[in-house]
Amino acid sequence: MSAPSTVSAIPTVPSAPATPPPTSAVPSQPVGKPAAPARNCANPVFTTSDPDGGWSNGGYYVHKNAWNRSEAGPETLYACAYNNWYVDSTQAKTTSVKTYPNVHKDINDLNGEPFSKYSTITSTFAGRGPGVGIYNVAYDIWLNGVGDGPGVTEVMVWTENVKQVPSGRRTATYSAGGVGYDVWTGRTGYVAFVAQQTQYSGRVDLKAMIAWAIGKGYIPDNPTVNQIGYGIEFCSTGGGSARFTLTDFSVTMK
Repeated sequence: MSAPSTVSAIPTVPSAPATPPPTSAVPSQPVGKPAAPARNCANPVFTTSDPDGGWSNGGYYVHKNAWNRSEAGPETLYACAYNNWYVDSTQAKTTSVKTYPNVHKDINDLNGEPFSKYSTITSTFAGRGPGVGIYNVAYDIWLNGVGDGPGVTEVMVWTENVKQVPSGRRTATYSAGGVGYDVWTGRTGYVAFVAQQTQYSGRVDLKAMIAWAIGKGYIPDNPTVNQIGYGIEFCSTGGGSARFTLTDFSVTMK
């Protein structure tokens, strides 16, 4: 593929402390507009430049996750809370994914729980990339396990995309709450919902999205839900320093 290649982020292993047509994914501000006034992480309580550095807070895990260590450039994460942090990253002008700094929730210590157990799986988010280089800001959801392995499915929801292309090919569209998504599939165990217009913040009904994908045959029936994360896949920052800022994240499962 001549377009920028996508290599999915390796999931975070450290644990944090412990159907009808979809109608959700309502953005919290008009499509394409900047997020509401952001909180300011002026006095971080956690800072790391360790490729695998991370911090447990509030039932979530904030992870720098520079998993492609052979190619990744300098990156430092600064956190005030699980839902208030930023990362400064410098990545070369190449197309492979280098890092996936993110915040995530581990379900049952990564062992997961059956999808059918939940009547609700929703999430709020607010994250904004630098607007330069090659990257996507996205949810990374792991079903039937975490990471590479037989039967594992990775579901991504891209809320911002700058010059990046998912794996596979565009096979369908999905719409909910006024937000349209192009759905990419092809690689076994991979589904990506790519927002057709940038969403800097909002609320997504992950239960509805996964149920729709099950109905289309993209995901096996009743998978376990093992991990739900949100962050940025940096491919390139154009060779200079660039910042990703996250100002909201939550997961509701019941």
